[in-house]
Amino acid sequence: MNKTLNTDKISAEECQTRVELAACYRLIAHYSMDELIWNHISAKIPGTEEFLINPMGYMYHEITASNLVKVDIEGNTVGGLEDSPTNFTGFVIHSGIHKARHDLQCVLHTHSEGGLAVSSLEEGFVPTTQDGFMFHGRMKYHDYEGLSVDLDEQQRLAADLGEDGMEMILRNHGLLTCGQSIGEAFVRMYYLERACRVQMMLMASGKPVRDVPEEIKEKAYQQSWNCFNKNAPEWPALMRLVESRYADFNDL
Repeated sequence: MNKTLNTDKISAEECQTRVELAACYRLIAHYSMDELIWNHISAKIPGTEEFLINPMGYMYHEITASNLVKVDIEGNTVGGLEDSPTNFTGFVIHSGIHKARHDLQCVLHTHSEGGLAVSSLEEGFVPTTQDGFMFHGRMKYHDYEGLSVDLDEQQRLAADLGEDGMEMILRNHGLLTCGQSIGEAFVRMYYLERACRVQMMLMASGKPVRDVPEEIKEKAYQQSWNCFNKNAPEWPALMRLVESRYADFNDL
């Protein structure tokens, strides 16, 4: 199924980005946050304005370092499988954010069950646990506009995420997280999806939810990101998990 790349013609930075991004796709599938061939994770190649994204028609467990497609900021394919174009909705969402936020390496979008449920609630995301307090007071929102196929939506997506947003709920659509590294974007999504699932479980229980003072929520937020920074301390262990379970992910 997969073709191999001529690694002599690509940089060491691109090789590393391909391997880590392929691992991220496998992890999203491993933790059941994928949806058939849909959704996208993109990663900018350091030192360039080009980014890698999944080819159209591949499920997440099929993504390898070699079959990721390289595109420029305008969506033109500049490297990858010639017979596997990118999905246009992925380009609209991801290119729009990469254009506006040069501080980010990775943008991750899911239609996970917890995220879909919370994205459809009028009140949106309500952090109730330690995982949720990692996002206290920082959640961004983007209203649903239909399938993301209109280029002019890029500006509204970027404006809603803002200059410092790192996670956003796409109303009636799903979740989006960002990172200065691939590991950071994945870790943010992992904990955000858990927090969304817990929120829905608590709502379904019908029981009163114990509140936490605002100053403690803010304290928990600050403590969390002193530990869970762009270096994502979980990432080496997550890479080992992928290496042990999915031997073909790093094929080049």
